[in-house]
Amino acid sequence: MKHIKSIWLFLMIAAVFGCKNESNDKKMSYVVETNEGTNGFNFETVSDDPTGLRLYTLDNGLKVYLGQNNEEPKIQTLIAVRAGSTYDPADNTGLAHYLEHMVFKGTDKIGTQNYEEEAKLIKQISDLYEEHKKEQDPKKKKAIYKEIDEISLEASKLSIANEYDKMTNSLGAEGTNAFTSNEQTVYVNKIPSNEVDKWLKVESERFSKLVLRLFHTELEAVYEEFNRGQDSDGRKQYFATLEGLFPTHPYGTQSTIGISEHLKNPSMEAINAYFDKYYVPNNMAVIMVGDLDFDETIKKVNDAFGSYEKKEVTHPTFPKLEPLSTPVKKEVLGPTAESIYVAFRSKGKGSDQEVLLKLVDYMLANSQAGLIDLNLNQKQLVQNASSYTNFDNDYGFHLLYGSPKADQSLDEVRDLLLAQVEKIKKGEFEDWLLDAVINDLRLSQIQQYENASSTAYAYLDAFIGEQDWNNRLKMLDEMKKITKQEVIDFANSFYGNNYVEVHKLKGEDTSIVKVENPGITPIELNRGKESEFLKSLNAMVSPDLKPQFIDYKTAIKETKTDNGLKLSYVENPNNDIFNLNIIFDMGQDNDRMVSLAAGYLDYLGTDTYTPEQLKQEFYKIGIQYNVFSSSDKTYVGISGLKENLDAGLALLEHLWNNAEPNQETYDKYVESILKGREDGKTQKGNIFWNGLMNYGQYGENSRLRNIYSQAELNAMSPTELVNKIKEMRAYNQRIFYYGNAIGEAKEALNKHHKIPETLLDYPEKTEYTNLETGGNVYFVDYDMVQSEILLLAKGEEFSPKKMAASQLFNTYFGSGLSSIVFQEIRESKSLAYSAFSSYNNASEAGKPDYTMAYVGTQANKLGQAVDAMMELMTNMPEAEDQFNQAKEATLKKIAAKRITKSNIFWTYEGLKKQGIDNDNREEIYNAIKNMTMADLKTFFDDNIKGENYNVMVIGNKKDMDFDALSKLGTIKELDIDYLFNYNQPEALKQ
Repeated sequence: MKHIKSIWLFLMIAAVFGCKNESNDKKMSYVVETNEGTNGFNFETVSDDPTGLRLYTLDNGLKVYLGQNNEEPKIQTLIAVRAGSTYDPADNTGLAHYLEHMVFKGTDKIGTQNYEEEAKLIKQISDLYEEHKKEQDPKKKKAIYKEIDEISLEASKLSIANEYDKMTNSLGAEGTNAFTSNEQTVYVNKIPSNEVDKWLKVESERFSKLVLRLFHTELEAVYEEFNRGQDSDGRKQYFATLEGLFPTHPYGTQSTIGISEHLKNPSMEAINAYFDKYYVPNNMAVIMVGDLDFDETIKKVNDAFGSYEKKEVTHPTFPKLEPLSTPVKKEVLGPTAESIYVAFRSKGKGSDQEVLLKLVDYMLANSQAGLIDLNLNQKQLVQNASSYTNFDNDYGFHLLYGSPKADQSLDEVRDLLLAQVEKIKKGEFEDWLLDAVINDLRLSQIQQYENASSTAYAYLDAFIGEQDWNNRLKMLDEMKKITKQEVIDFANSFYGNNYVEVHKLKGEDTSIVKVENPGITPIELNRGKESEFLKSLNAMVSPDLKPQFIDYKTAIKETKTDNGLKLSYVENPNNDIFNLNIIFDMGQDNDRMVSLAAGYLDYLGTDTYTPEQLKQEFYKIGIQYNVFSSSDKTYVGISGLKENLDAGLALLEHLWNNAEPNQETYDKYVESILKGREDGKTQKGNIFWNGLMNYGQYGENSRLRNIYSQAELNAMSPTELVNKIKEMRAYNQRIFYYGNAIGEAKEALNKHHKIPETLLDYPEKTEYTNLETGGNVYFVDYDMVQSEILLLAKGEEFSPKKMAASQLFNTYFGSGLSSIVFQEIRESKSLAYSAFSSYNNASEAGKPDYTMAYVGTQANKLGQAVDAMMELMTNMPEAEDQFNQAKEATLKKIAAKRITKSNIFWTYEGLKKQGIDNDNREEIYNAIKNMTMADLKTFFDDNIKGENYNVMVIGNKKDMDFDALSKLGTIKELDIDYLFNYNQPEALKQ
């Protein structure tokens, strides 16, 4: 599957191209049928629907999308509202998104000890915000805000922070969150299937009334989110693209997060009005996909939401945009590497352009044999390039993107991208490409609809677009009818000088908004309090859900190939998709050249095929291949539909045996590696989570720094690299197959996978020593608004006996919206948008565990944030009720977890690496059942309290509070080249 900008877009594509695992020649009927339910609830279905959707409409207009997936006892739930940031008033941008945050704060029943008294204070706060919004004098505004802060503290004494999150956590819910985009606001939970009654009770209450409690602290968290956006060059480049494409439409004139001035001057009255206008049943949907009974579930949903009152909803409309007639060029500045977007505006979702654009998009870029893939990436004419489409209700766009090689201009990248579009316009593509794209999408659809979550998001996409599900299902059939000439004609009519190009350049962004620390007084959390609603919820008894554990030795079958290789396999009971991996238990730690050679192989052809032809041959038969090396493993494999396994393996083995080295290709490959290093030096996440974290664990002697120098790369022989890959088949190896018809897989292996009679042992492994932590502050200067800090402490050697306590500790203390850390750092003190802590078990026996704590915050809050985190890491707050909720949540998550499909094999691989030979979840489950708060306190005292931390910090040096950091240890500023060992005359030696 090609690279997609965001996960929801990835899932949307799955919805668009839904079809059964049938021959391409079979035509689907996709007839809508109205069915009379046995319990009085009528529903719509679509014949030949691979998802089996039942679509109900309650009397009040609420849409209910139900789908069954019994792979695990869980249900993916989405509660969707057809209203998003496009609906924000122009003078109050960010409203829909901020409302999304506030819906987590409870109602007049959830999150309160005394709502009658609390409501009086909330009304005072609301009135003060209206005064604050109108006031122009900065001093008077500050005085009003100070009064808001004082009253908010008093109001917080009556509230109960995070009660909604505690409730969903106690249900064993996963992924509790929400998101807002142009035309939707969506609330997300994945719940154990035995907790439907409790979940519906909570959600029915949650959406019945909006209470804007704990408002100013959450507003500060949204501001931290705003700052994260200012630190994201990708977001800035994307929004600049939207500004160019939609200059007079809200898609381009207002962002979801809103502008700083509006965030500083919110209106609680406006937020309440928005909720009352759009959060009504006939503008909402409840989506549930998973282990459910249709008839029981719809009755329960109706009981929960059927009493909501229907209201007339008028959606905003906007003037039609004028066509773009000349290219629009924009530039954005920031610290990251240069790149370019080239985007064409289209009609919206469900239009006549959607199918054609998606087809053209995959003809250009499908990660294997698109024109961009072959002509630009495969030939290494750019650093990387691809494309994607996006469709909202009013308009969509097709976006091409690329990043330049060293000494290549963005204009050159643009011209190369547009040249590929010209090839479509001139018909310079093979006829088979259209069918191959459709087959690729068919395979993607099969994979997507195996997953309950992706199915739920597909339903969401149809609901928000107000589209009939059968019309979405028909789109693949519509695509099949398109001829080459129709593609050519469409491309010539659609693509011209009507594009927006956005150049992401390196430089200081002078538009950054500097934010003052408002000096919020920490609010009361009332951690030990419970509302009457929560008490009634806890009194409900859910059906029992028993955990299921695996006997890996029977779940993973074993046989041998004719040449004696162990072949482990797990049956695929659902469809004809397979995955075959040849596994070598050696990796970069055994021979660092293996990883270099694996990357080079991807650019090579053979004595029969050019590199481009080889990629085309794989794509024609719907097979993806990979050669990948990690620190301790190397994998050579293929995946696709079983009918093409034999042909795919034959092609892979042909490449493996007959790859031909090419000096020019290798020189470009080295250039790409070196440019990738330079680009990586500009990426904040890479510097922080890869470079700094690795240095905090290992210091100078690490596998991250054990790289080939530029001189060594230039001196390398391409023939030596190719021989390295060819010689791999002479080493000890084993095979894992996930799919059906193991006999056919074994037969293909016997036919094509030839090895020497005697296999070689692996080269000796390089070991890297985990250094003792403590007393060090490692700092990297980076042009950013926020600052990020990570405390890292080396613990004792891994012991399976700690896994139960650490899992419970993480749930209670450091991970999730209802954890102690999140409540204290974000909810009470408003010191960060993101904060967490965790005890991390080592992935390998004999290696140490680590404790970590993270805060991402404004530089002017860093000292306070560090102090708050260090206090928590020294003295763990003890809250018995919260502990019991965390314990219940942890047990329920284990009970609902099912290890299935190929994960059976890969999970067992991970356990064996830790020295565990069984499904130890049973031991963990039983241990947690008997744990008390005192046990968790003992775990904290023994493993976390008093630990010595290495501290990793990234931020803007001129804004950094080094006095605060110096209290944590000796500060050492690290150069990025030194951190990654770049630009060294000689790299580390094995």
